[in-house]
Amino acid sequence: MTSVSRRGLLTATACTSVLAVSAAPATASPAAASPSQRPSAAGIVRRRLHLPSGIMTGEASKDSVVVWSRSSGDGRMIVKVTAVDDAFNPARGRGRFEKTVESGWVTAETDHTAKIGVTGLPSGSQFLYAVQFEDESGVRSPAEFGTFRTAPEGLRPGRGQRVRRPSGTRQSFVWTADTAGQGFGINPDLGGMRTYRAMAATNPDFFIHAGDTIYADGPIEAEHQEPDGQVWRNVVTEGVAKVAETQEEFRARHRYNMMDHNIRDFYAHTALLSQWDDHETTNNWYPGETLEDERYTVLDVDTLAQRGRRAWQEYQPIGDARALKPGTSGFEDARIYRKIERGSQLDVFCLDMRTFKGENTAGKEAHETDILGEEQTQWLIDGLRDSTATWKCLSADLPLGLVVPDGKAQESISNTDPGKPLGRELQLARVLKSIKDNGVKNVFVITGDVHYCAAHHYTPENAAFQDFHEFWEFVAGPINAGSFGPNKLDRTFGPEEVFSKAGPAMGSPRDAAFQFFGHVDLDEQDLMTVSLRDGNGEIVWEKQFEPQS
Repeated sequence: MTSVSRRGLLTATACTSVLAVSAAPATASPAAASPSQRPSAAGIVRRRLHLPSGIMTGEASKDSVVVWSRSSGDGRMIVKVTAVDDAFNPARGRGRFEKTVESGWVTAETDHTAKIGVTGLPSGSQFLYAVQFEDESGVRSPAEFGTFRTAPEGLRPGRGQRVRRPSGTRQSFVWTADTAGQGFGINPDLGGMRTYRAMAATNPDFFIHAGDTIYADGPIEAEHQEPDGQVWRNVVTEGVAKVAETQEEFRARHRYNMMDHNIRDFYAHTALLSQWDDHETTNNWYPGETLEDERYTVLDVDTLAQRGRRAWQEYQPIGDARALKPGTSGFEDARIYRKIERGSQLDVFCLDMRTFKGENTAGKEAHETDILGEEQTQWLIDGLRDSTATWKCLSADLPLGLVVPDGKAQESISNTDPGKPLGRELQLARVLKSIKDNGVKNVFVITGDVHYCAAHHYTPENAAFQDFHEFWEFVAGPINAGSFGPNKLDRTFGPEEVFSKAGPAMGSPRDAAFQFFGHVDLDEQDLMTVSLRDGNGEIVWEKQFEPQS
């Protein structure tokens, strides 16, 4: 793999022919071009598509990736991918691996968003990719360029075995949660959502957005009063000044975030794994809920969740790359809980703690209640049991041991009772017990949601429920939202707060001191270093972990 940084490489090659995509028609148009869309007699294009929300990749595995973009009008997306190594010559415009794929026809039905899977990629490689949209007359938009890396393959050992990694197989990722919350949107005075720039500076292989990718229930106004009296100024666009209820209003929230140049640059160069939580719909929601909120005219949460999920899925590069075949629209229902294999070092289990969640109650039922649902619970148990990766990361959109109140009820798994598991805790206890019973090792949890950062060490000797292996949970966020915390820990599973750092209640992200993200680095020997960093990129806590054999 080349040692040149991805952004530096892109700058050096974007103006060469390496990723140039022909402006000539490639395939037959679905309809005849209207006169206003055809080139004029003088050869001047009267109207040309463009990419108003940038480009991004997601679900990057050892041999595939999903590419996403949005067009300014009807068209088809064309993606060219070129592998880059030490022998790569930008001037010649050739790489050791090249592939071009096209989507189906993209229309307003998906808000002109498109996704396409690119498969058969070499592992452990760096790629340049170019994205264009072609209109019905065959005229193509200017290309936008990005980079991504496939996972290092390595050799998957048998369970309980270790293998020595070849040089160059290390990888890293970052995670956080909560974008544009509490009225804090894109502030042009501060250079936009600049904590995304701090994450980009770590040059990670991929990024996990662990939920609250938007705040559909948080209006964005032109000015927002900060606790210290300063005025936060927001860029404001149509559709973000009220709570989202219509399909168009949900889409508007995603379009808004993609206006930020920090997000667009980061996503163009870092493959995304995306999860949802509550604010993609409305605060602390659960299926079957009826709202009591005067801001809403649509009170049925299931209706809001259906619209919110559609918009979220349209704007995230989520899906099975092999199912997103060339020539398809790119919008296929995708299961939110899923496993992403990152070579022999790492399996990431992205959880969905919203779709199957039971009603928010005090959480002290004697019987098991849902946080994952039965199907997802069994999928997780089986997936962890069968994983041969050295490290198993559970990416949870809600913390496991922190108490998150919802009025008189609990939004969280934890219920404030430090005794034996009750309610949702019983479902978590079943998963933790299965990890021990199946001899699964090297499991850790990352999460967000609570707007501060923390490191929690769970040990059975300190717990009321003791039938599990010790593990760590790392909390990070927000990325551009108000600060809160810290929350109380429930002692049922014996968590110890090894570290936490929280800002003032409803604190502003202005100086980024209380915005947080996490960083995980895996080296060639599978040593894992976890750090928690503030919005300026400063490390506030760090620890190295050696895997158990």
